[in-house]
Amino acid sequence: MTRSLKKGPYLNAKLMKKVAAGKAGGATIKTWARASIIAPEMVGYTFGVHNGKSFLDVFVTEEMVGHRLGEFSPTKTFRRHGGQMQKALDQAKKDAEIAAAKGAKAAADTAAAPAAKK
Repeated sequence: MTRSLKKGPYLNAKLMKKVAAGKAGGATIKTWARASIIAPEMVGYTFGVHNGKSFLDVFVTEEMVGHRLGEFSPTKTFRRHGGQMQKALDQAKKDAEIAAAKGAKAAADTAAAPAAKK
């Protein structure tokens, strides 16, 4: 649900005070205000946005204006989809890499052998 037009966009007052006091391209500004809207004054600053565990650096560009800070600091880490099918695909990929490496080594050995005879 969007915020009421009467209220306007949510900008964290402490965060805006830190932006006004700092300089663009300076030190990282740490914040827990994930719901704060990115204002045009924030362009060029680096924010350390808390994701629940650590602070992730977010460099603000012009395309980010109007979005929320939390959108650029994911809270969940995607590992991979699991299961038998994924294991089989991983094993096939590993086997293909090993075969390619052996083929490259054999080609290098055959190319080096005639040169050694001369």
